[in-house]
Amino acid sequence: MKLIAYAIGHITVKDEDKWAEYREKIVTTLLPWNARLVFRGNKVRVLGGSHKHTDTVVLQFPDLDSLNGWFDSEAYQAIIPLRMQAAEVDLVAYEAAE
Repeated sequence: MKLIAYAIGHITVKDEDKWAEYREKIVTTLLPWNARLVFRGNKVRVLGGSHKHTDTVVLQFPDLDSLNGWFDSEAYQAIIPLRMQAAEVDLVAYEAAE
């Protein structure tokens, strides 16, 4: 069984212009890690429990090492301050069978 990894971000944008800048910059940080954008969307309705954020993004990586390599990379670490200015983000790593 092969495991693949996902980074799931739950997001509430604070500054639309900075968020747009962050979204442009993140693309090049993902390329070396063979990551792909699976889903980006806006919350429509909470069907159970609670969920404070308005947006969600799902990134897929070939494996957990790639996800960790991306997150720890100089390129991604360099844009985290911009992300923090632009939005409140809860970012969580997951593994799942392919």
